[in-house]
Amino acid sequence: MVELSDENTNITAALILIGNELLSGRTQDANLSHLARRLNEVGIGLVEARVIADVEDTIVATVNELRAQVDYVFTTGGIGPTHDDITAESIAKAFGVSLIQHPEARRRLIEYFETRGVEINEARLRMANTPQGAELIANQISVAPGFYIDNVFVMAGVPKVMRVMLEEVLPRLKRGRPIDNVTVVCDLPEGTVAAGLRDIQSRNPELSIGSYPGKSQNGYRVSLVVRGTAGEQVNQAARDIESLVEELGGRVERD
Repeated sequence: MVELSDENTNITAALILIGNELLSGRTQDANLSHLARRLNEVGIGLVEARVIADVEDTIVATVNELRAQVDYVFTTGGIGPTHDDITAESIAKAFGVSLIQHPEARRRLIEYFETRGVEINEARLRMANTPQGAELIANQISVAPGFYIDNVFVMAGVPKVMRVMLEEVLPRLKRGRPIDNVTVVCDLPEGTVAAGLRDIQSRNPELSIGSYPGKSQNGYRVSLVVRGTAGEQVNQAARDIESLVEELGGRVERD
């Protein structure tokens, strides 16, 4: 699935975070921000992210909905050895293919366990299960691979493993124009800059301009973030925001 870059095309992606532990609050997700940042760097815009339970029908429906809407779908979680790791069989059902034990994945797992004196049992070999026709995503940390089929990339939920899998995946993807981000930080309340910010956004419909309030020791701190694929337009919009803040009596800094 290696594809050439196309800087004139908007490439889009969606992320499905799978796991009851995320919905219960027992586990705090660390994958969304990393994946979004890395995709932006290679010109792929993450346009949607969903957190769903370990329920087959939910996984199937969500995967089928999103893979028809975006260029790439990424999933994290649910490919381990336990009974509630049902992502592989759910993806197989979504594509209408059989679930198989991938021979290369099985070989890697057996070799890994044998060299460490770990029992090779049915549960551990479940991590070799993939949909028929899927290709493996290498795992340089714990060997158990992810996989991809068509435009759906299935990765581990453990952040450090997901990250190495993502680096394996990125060279396979079609890339669009890199997405630039410029953040202007000001010391004014959101309500003070809102009208002027709306005007700047209306003049730049191709850009995404967001306002994110916070607090500093001295009072207000608002981050005004400009995102887009046209670098000079992004920078000009950021300069317009800086001028707006200064005209309103505020101070600015680039973050």
